Amino acid sequence: MAYKLKNQNMEKFSKVKELLASVEADAEKFYNSGNNAAGTRVRKAMQDLKVLAQEIRAEVTEKKNAK
Repeated sequence: MAYKLKNQNMEKFSKVKELLASVEADAEKFYNSGNNAAGTRVRKAMQDLKVLAQEIRAEVTEKKNAK
């Protein structure tokens, strides 16, 4: 059971890395070419990252305080 929980927590961290990697091309399009549609996709991805990061922060705090 503990392994499954660890795996789920690392899964969220992996999602953060994947999401960041997937939005890199859109960030380049927006900043280098001024592509506004790419900027919208970057903003959406950053919001998703914010949500994932907050979930991870809450889990880390919970685990830290449980010790």
